[in-house]
Amino acid sequence: MTSPIGGISFPSAITGLAGVAGTTATPDVAATTAAGDNGFASVLMSSLEELQAKQATSDGLAVQAATGDLRDVHDYMIAANEAKLATDMVVTIKNKAVEAFNEILRMPV
Repeated sequence: MTSPIGGISFPSAITGLAGVAGTTATPDVAATTAAGDNGFASVLMSSLEELQAKQATSDGLAVQAATGDLRDVHDYMIAANEAKLATDMVVTIKNKAVEAFNEILRMPV
């Protein structure tokens, strides 16, 4: 059985971790700054847009369930759980970013 609702996909900046192990002795700063499209702001913005889409899908299916137009209740349950997990992920990313910012502020100059 296939679901019409896709799974939670992580932004490309999170899944593209091929260079984490580091095969070179020095980091390539030019490559990092040239990849400005995959910065934290764009990752956060895409995550928020994905969250909004998942919540809209869940809300639409909830309305269909309330009016009796929903053919399969499982679709609503899956969409509601995906929206909850996406919300938890975005809140966790936000909390970690705020925690990192506060930690940077506490560093001695």
